Amino acid sequence: MNNHSLDDIVTAYSRFVPHQFLKLLGKDSVVDITLGESLEKKMTILFSDMRDFTALSESMTPRQNFEFINAYLERMEPVITEHNGVIDKYIGDAIMALFPTSPDDALECAIEMLDCLAGYNEERREAGYRPISIGIGLNTGLMMLGTVGGRNRIQSTVISDAVNLASRVETMTKSFRTSLLITEHTYCSLKDPARYRIRFADRVTVKGRRQPQPVYEVFDGDPPEVRAAKEKTTRLFERGVAYYYFREVVRALELFRECLAECPEDSLARVYADRCEHYLETGVHEGAGEIDLTVEWTKAIEVGHPDIDAQHRQLFERVNRFAEMVKKDRDFTAAGPVIDFLDEYVRTHFKDEEDIMEKQGYPFLDVQRDQHERFTERFAALKREMQESDGSDWHFLLFKIQILVVDWLVHHTCGADRHLGRFLRLERSTGE
Repeated sequence: MNNHSLDDIVTAYSRFVPHQFLKLLGKDSVVDITLGESLEKKMTILFSDMRDFTALSESMTPRQNFEFINAYLERMEPVITEHNGVIDKYIGDAIMALFPTSPDDALECAIEMLDCLAGYNEERREAGYRPISIGIGLNTGLMMLGTVGGRNRIQSTVISDAVNLASRVETMTKSFRTSLLITEHTYCSLKDPARYRIRFADRVTVKGRRQPQPVYEVFDGDPPEVRAAKEKTTRLFERGVAYYYFREVVRALELFRECLAECPEDSLARVYADRCEHYLETGVHEGAGEIDLTVEWTKAIEVGHPDIDAQHRQLFERVNRFAEMVKKDRDFTAAGPVIDFLDEYVRTHFKDEEDIMEKQGYPFLDVQRDQHERFTERFAALKREMQESDGSDWHFLLFKIQILVVDWLVHHTCGADRHLGRFLRLERSTGE
């Protein structure tokens, strides 16, 4: 019979229940964990998955499959832990990891995972094996971390709509033929997005959500020559996307072909060029549909505080009036009044909202305040860009208003502010 010390046993259990997970729950040991313990926290979640794994595995024996998966995971695990990540689970070759410290940790981890993969592929080529590719998706948001299961078996997990969106974004890397995609939530939570090479990828309708979700490609993990070419054509590419969404497809196709002439390996530009050609042949517009600034106010997104709800309704009404003017006249000057309104709205509404949160003891005030500050910075940059524009590229600027103003504010109202609403309703019910 083996005589293992307590330290040996604790170390062994830590491979199944990470010590970072215990720390988040405020526990010293795995024996302190009980079923149903949980906490709510803003985190970034990473999903990664290997491409064409089924085809790869068909040529291997079951033992070779295990050896191959473990050789891959052994390289990826240290990268995740070095960036303060917690591996929630392995699903075959797929990885689900949590980053409780910052979205920058998660993004830097994802970029290094791609760098690590490039080195692993060099080893595979030298050994006569085909290289592999992976897709990575990131999303940031509030989620519940805790334990689920039954009396005889429990496991740690996270539960949140944010988790589902991260998984969905990872699967999108397949259709976009790109390696790394992040949601708007992650993009807006980065300390300094300018540190990274990021470009808008698409607006994607996700099951269960009416408003399309902006998604961004991060190409810092691309080979150096591809990275440099994409960086050179980023503005050109994003203008092409704007023209595509306004169904000025001939012009969009010209821009995407310019991108491909500079960088034939630009798979996302190729996807859009294919979409343009398909539209010209069939009239079918792929993606999240034609640009539409209209947003709908429903009772389901009410916070329950009369002042906040009144301001939200006013925002939706003003944006919808603007949307109608754009649809009818395609007039760039229509943006002026709505930008002036939003300038005042941002200064007054965010402060009012934060004052209410502070008064009510809302536990995620810092999260909301951080989001407000980051939006204010992006909005200021957009205003400067509009002031410097001569109006000749109105497609692009109207598209940026859609991506920055409408999508962000609607998602913030329907997501973070609804969370505040649930808190306020709970406070009222427990106080009665």
